[in-house]
Amino acid sequence: MTHEIKLLFQTVKTWQLLGKKSVLVTVVALEGSSYRRPGVRMVFNEDGDSVGAVSGGCVEKEIERQAQSVFRTGNAKLMTYDGRLRIGCEGIIHILIEPVSLSEELLNDFESVLKSRKNFRIDAYYFPPVGEYKNAGTVISLNEKAYSLNPYFQTSQIEDQDCFSQSFNPLFQIYIFGAEHDAVQLCQAAKLLGWEVTVVASTEESKSCDYFPGASSLITPTFETIDTSVIDEQTAVVIMTHSFNKDVQYLMALKDIKPAYLGIVGSVQRRERLLSTLLDYFPNAPLDFLDQIHSPAGINIGAESASEIAVSILAEILAVVRNKKPEELRNIVGSIHG
Repeated sequence: MTHEIKLLFQTVKTWQLLGKKSVLVTVVALEGSSYRRPGVRMVFNEDGDSVGAVSGGCVEKEIERQAQSVFRTGNAKLMTYDGRLRIGCEGIIHILIEPVSLSEELLNDFESVLKSRKNFRIDAYYFPPVGEYKNAGTVISLNEKAYSLNPYFQTSQIEDQDCFSQSFNPLFQIYIFGAEHDAVQLCQAAKLLGWEVTVVASTEESKSCDYFPGASSLITPTFETIDTSVIDEQTAVVIMTHSFNKDVQYLMALKDIKPAYLGIVGSVQRRERLLSTLLDYFPNAPLDFLDQIHSPAGINIGAESASEIAVSILAEILAVVRNKKPEELRNIVGSIHG
């Protein structure tokens, strides 16, 4: 996912400044089932430090061992790991290990793409047989430019390699309207998922961004000056002010948005009052706006504390975004990633 790529790039940049060599590890194919799907990535440096994971922790030691030849020769390597014999995942993982070096131009373009909330693509070119290869590697396409992550990979010599291609959406973000204790818990939990968190507080709030660990920013616009253009299809919105009047005013300000998710914390009775009041002010409020509201926000897991409620809300957001109906995994027949 996009936030994982961002973290890996930040890590490689830091290692480069320290003069340390790095390798990029990508799961490019899978036979059967595994802990994670193709497209998951991690990085190692020559000292054995790593960021990210491609499994539940069982494959990484073997990858580190196999990466030593990549550090020595500069040649990429295709390895496999048979989880049926070792970790019980009933699958064979095909893994590309390659040298990685990020230019300033690439990093600047990547940052530009993130800020402008554009999509980008990553293509990993590899030869299926296990072995070392001089011309295998990963290419990232940013702003209609292609950059090779492997400094030795010649994109002009792409011929009969297999290609694992992956498209990435903008960073997923969540806008939390409210500044009480439960908003703090939701902010922290959302950050653990790699989401960009913006807290929207009313103008009379005396709290700063420091009160919300994990938040990228705290803004205090008036109801009339809320910028809804920043709320797109990769955005979740949760209203949790604990003030009926504020919730109504926020709903009025947000009535034209089409986010990935819109939730309001509160009871069913409170929801009905909110929507009734909204319709009193805007009798022609778009039906698709009203239909997308999830209130009470969250799924029924028996949540009671603020941190448990945060888990409930985030679980519902993920289910909505990925078009899944929450159910116990033990009741699912077949692949859980399907």
